[in-house]
Amino acid sequence: MSIPLNSQQVLDREYLEIRGKILELAASLDRLQRAEGCVSEDRRIALIHQGLEILLQDADQSKASQIQMLFSRGYEDDWREQFEL
Repeated sequence: MSIPLNSQQVLDREYLEIRGKILELAASLDRLQRAEGCVSEDRRIALIHQGLEILLQDADQSKASQIQMLFSRGYEDDWREQFEL
């Protein structure tokens, strides 16, 4: 049976990967900002901003589950009909 890591051990193990993902996200947002045109009215940008806000919250609820639900469709009983399946 493995012993769970404490928060310092998790940070030691995950820091470089988290740092890299944040840098990758920043680079993507920079490319969007430098590109011609405007996507400020695009719903997906609003979702990205909402996701970032969730990450910055000091909430008890899992950030991963909140973001998963943010980017997911709600369940609909008639989904087969909607997708003509």
